[in-house]
Amino acid sequence: MKVINEWSTTDTVREGVLLAIGNTPLVRLKRVCKDIKFNLYAKLEMLNPGGSIKDRTAISILEQGIRTGLVNRNTVIIESSSGNMGVGLAQACSFHGLKFICVVDAKTTAQNTRILRAYGAEIVCIDEPDPETGEYLKARIDRVEYLLRTVKNSFWPNQYANVYNPRAHHRTMHEITTTLGGRLDYLFCATSTCGTLRGCAEYVKQNKLPTKIIAVDAVGSVIFGGQKAKRLIPGHGAAITPPLFQSDLAHQVVHVTDLDCVVGCRRLARCEAILAGGSSGAVITAVTMMSDQIPRDAMCGIILPDRGERYLDTIYSNQWVEEHFGDVAYNWEEYEEECVAIAS
Repeated sequence: MKVINEWSTTDTVREGVLLAIGNTPLVRLKRVCKDIKFNLYAKLEMLNPGGSIKDRTAISILEQGIRTGLVNRNTVIIESSSGNMGVGLAQACSFHGLKFICVVDAKTTAQNTRILRAYGAEIVCIDEPDPETGEYLKARIDRVEYLLRTVKNSFWPNQYANVYNPRAHHRTMHEITTTLGGRLDYLFCATSTCGTLRGCAEYVKQNKLPTKIIAVDAVGSVIFGGQKAKRLIPGHGAAITPPLFQSDLAHQVVHVTDLDCVVGCRRLARCEAILAGGSSGAVITAVTMMSDQIPRDAMCGIILPDRGERYLDTIYSNQWVEEHFGDVAYNWEEYEEECVAIAS
């Protein structure tokens, strides 16, 4: 073992918490994939102040609304969110002194609900899915549209269709490629609204980079034409094709199951000491599935969207995992000895 950290200071004072969003660390991962032959770097988006990559989206859309006059000091912000976007907007609205109504549903985690309330958000919870589609997302959006009609001076960021969602991630991709000296052969990106995926893909095309974009979608998600099915992990995949989706965003698509997300998260925590959320586990599993196809010494980047504390009652709960998947702990416990050997 060796000491890898020394005291250091930053020479930049941020004038408010929103200016601390972005410029998240990029760390090299050496343990989570067996016999790794390529260079793997993770963008730790959970280290944004609000705990996820959606902090970037929230300030991009909200502050564009402020710049254009659509949002003023008396505007009520109304958005549908299963978690991270709601938290990002709650943080930004609290900073700007704006009222925020977040429309969630019965599948939203208790942790996220408590965080939203801590920031002062008003919560509207949808208890029943849309009767025609059977989906909560449609029911949430219907409630948002009703509130927009009834609440004066209201503004819908509409993370599902607002182009300032993907534009926020031009910067995300710029940070990754700049840190790596301009060379990035692969980028693995989880999908939901397609904001991060589209923003990174647009940056690659605009700058004529050779980077191959690998989209990581959920089994049961319809984004890339899959068959709709029940999913347990929130914030990954979608039951409705997002308006931001474009068919040419990714060079390849990898579909992963809910169990894959759990296994990826648990391995990431055990091997790299990174406690991350469900979509991060999806990305880790996707990299593992494709590891034989990635050339030796290639530069591979992954985006880890959010932190794991919000999943302590699900992904990191042995009881919850056993109830939904059975005795599957061997999938990550077998990695421990190998990780310890590499670390020493």
